[in-house]
Amino acid sequence: MGTVLRNMKRLDGSAADIVIDGGKIAAIAPPGTGEGEVVAEGGCVSSGWIDMHVHAFREFKPYGDAIDEIGVKQGVTTIVDAGSCGADRIGELQAGGTRAATRLLAFLNISRIGLERIDELSNPAWIDETAVREALRAYPDFIVGLKARISSSVVKEQGIEPLRRARRLSEATGLSLMVHIGSGPPAIGEVMALLARGDIVTHYLNGKANNLFNEEGLPLPVLLDAVARGVHLDVGHGSASFSFRVAEQARTAGLPLHTISTDIYESNRLSGPVYSLADVMSKFLYLGYSLQEVIDAVTVKAAQWLRRPELGEIKVGGVADLTLFDVVQGSKTLIDSEGETRTADTYIQVKGAVIDGSYFAC
Repeated sequence: MGTVLRNMKRLDGSAADIVIDGGKIAAIAPPGTGEGEVVAEGGCVSSGWIDMHVHAFREFKPYGDAIDEIGVKQGVTTIVDAGSCGADRIGELQAGGTRAATRLLAFLNISRIGLERIDELSNPAWIDETAVREALRAYPDFIVGLKARISSSVVKEQGIEPLRRARRLSEATGLSLMVHIGSGPPAIGEVMALLARGDIVTHYLNGKANNLFNEEGLPLPVLLDAVARGVHLDVGHGSASFSFRVAEQARTAGLPLHTISTDIYESNRLSGPVYSLADVMSKFLYLGYSLQEVIDAVTVKAAQWLRRPELGEIKVGGVADLTLFDVVQGSKTLIDSEGETRTADTYIQVKGAVIDGSYFAC
């Protein structure tokens, strides 16, 4: 006998019982008719949330956290580590994922040392193509792309050259890049010019001087050009990379909302300003995006980029990978990475998650 999520509200407004058996969705039945052990009742359901930018290698303090603390315990069924590890330690990260309930994938840092230190692209010797290729051969199903952090504190005197090398690695391996943007140099125009279709620019809503909007709050041509050629926009909130002011500019300009992610690790989970994926999603509800748009940005669109569309679907016979949540009407204070606050009257609160058919209450 399977398990049942009773009387769940789907995003189209319909209610259903979702019956789970053998790790699959066995039936989507009228409310009250699903047969099996009821493990949860009421609230909303979507396909499992995917956080495309986390740091889940606890050994690299302070920029790490326990996998399930930022995954299933927050209702997130899949997390993608965004370059915590390079070739030297990617195997340890992968092994940690096998011991967790949360599904873990990873971007490989192009620096073999990863975040062992925060200037990991300041020494050309650490960008080792042979080591990158060996890591990709060892973990082809785990590594989803390459990560390069292109800001002044990371690259130092190397300027734009690490990104040029990342571009060559991408072309040689067939893997797309996730590129972190931040304080310059290099100038943001130099960075964006090197991004290709399928690449991800993360932290695109940061409020730093080297950001993607001009003094009038309009998107720079390099940003519009990148979107037009198929570069993917990822939020990557983090401790210093999300500004309400810039996000409001992006909303006004009609920029597409691709993926919402947290850049979460232990300190910004416990002390803010990130706290959780649900909190970051709530900021986009506050900004005026619909619930459908916000949920799509952590389900369908993330699953499409990962080339795992099954993770973004709820269908009979499909994988039982789900997030349960409530949309709460009530006052909640939200804070960005610059200390600015907004008061929302609607927010998202997680109730539970299903991963490969197993239910976890939050």
